[in-house]
Amino acid sequence: MLTPPRVLGLITAAYSVAIGVRPVLLARPCGLADGPDQQHVSPAVRTLIGGIGARDAAIGTAMVFAPPGPALRLAIAARVASDLGDAVFFGSRLPDPGRRVRIGLFAAGWAALCALSARWAG
Repeated sequence: MLTPPRVLGLITAAYSVAIGVRPVLLARPCGLADGPDQQHVSPAVRTLIGGIGARDAAIGTAMVFAPPGPALRLAIAARVASDLGDAVFFGSRLPDPGRRVRIGLFAAGWAALCALSARWAG
């Protein structure tokens, strides 16, 4: 059965694989892509995004497949902690102040949504 934690985990895992394959999908909204068409991502930013993608793909996959109860709640807690970390660091350190706010709020919102999903974790 697709409960809210499973759906959020599936979305997280899919997006994480996508940014691992195409780092520009995260770099552009964060203002970390350059070039006239905002399609170029430096090797350093690619490395960072690859690490974020691997972390999030693992956590999202755990949210999809962990058995209900403590294991699923732990996977959700890892997702929430990672998103709150993203909210703090992206929300305070991105080069563009406008993007800091937008990306920080998005990460905090995803953390809140995942935290709420723990209600269906069994």
